[in-house]
Amino acid sequence: MTAIKVGVAGWSYDDWSGIVYPASLAASKRLEYLAQFFDLIEINSSFYGHIKPAVGRRWCQIVEVVNPDFIFTAKLNRAFTHSPMAVEEATSAKTIRPGPTDERDAKVGLDSLAEQGRLGAVLIQFPISFKRDVENQAYVERLVFSFRKYPLVLEVRHASWNSEEVFSWLVELGVGLCNIDQPLIGRAIRPGTQATSAIGYVRLHGRNYKQWFAETNIRDRYNFLYSPKELERWRDRIHQIAAKTEKTFVVANNHNLGKAAVNAIELTSILEGRKVKAPPLLVSRYPDLRPFASEQLATAKR
Repeated sequence: MTAIKVGVAGWSYDDWSGIVYPASLAASKRLEYLAQFFDLIEINSSFYGHIKPAVGRRWCQIVEVVNPDFIFTAKLNRAFTHSPMAVEEATSAKTIRPGPTDERDAKVGLDSLAEQGRLGAVLIQFPISFKRDVENQAYVERLVFSFRKYPLVLEVRHASWNSEEVFSWLVELGVGLCNIDQPLIGRAIRPGTQATSAIGYVRLHGRNYKQWFAETNIRDRYNFLYSPKELERWRDRIHQIAAKTEKTFVVANNHNLGKAAVNAIELTSILEGRKVKAPPLLVSRYPDLRPFASEQLATAKR
């Protein structure tokens, strides 16, 4: 059985203050605090802006002190995966337009993590408008060859990519496939247990059907708390994926008001069959966490 690491997407959310970490905790200490509870965090900020090498190296130093087993995964910058006008037009090979320095800037940031042995995978995440056709598949292949020095995982959300032909193609490329949980609207891809490389990957986005496509506040899209029964269904899928891979990363992305942290702790406890360490404030805010949380508490460093 592979090593399974469960964590959250991102850590610098202002709405987590006073819920996940103490309100008095400085923003610069949030990563250090969370690394006491999770072995994995998916870097979300790399989607919006390239990681600055000095910052990446600093993140590695922070987690080394508190959790030597800690690993980052990172989202590839949106310049490579989304149309710059994604709200108004579909994303495709024709509408994605990375700038002349984007590849260089992305790589130096990712290198700052990889060189410290802290980069578990790079997630190439496309929106649901990115459908499978000859041009789009060829674009993915070119992108994979551009970033092939890193362990890569592809996240596609449209059901047109859900085929044995695609899975075999990814095996040939050595690219993992992300298994996702999302609202099943239209031709949204359904949850699976695919493993097309040595890396297994799962992302739990929540099931907020009502606000999934809301444009007023994107945070509302992720306002969903999985029940333990729903997570138990994913336990079985995760074990199936883990049996076919060397490493499996499980990321809770339902980050509104700390719900991702709640579900990541619950899922870790369900997978390991024991209570696990949890932020004390989070347990106070979500008392249903108590059956999954141990009494061992971490110290918040200000």
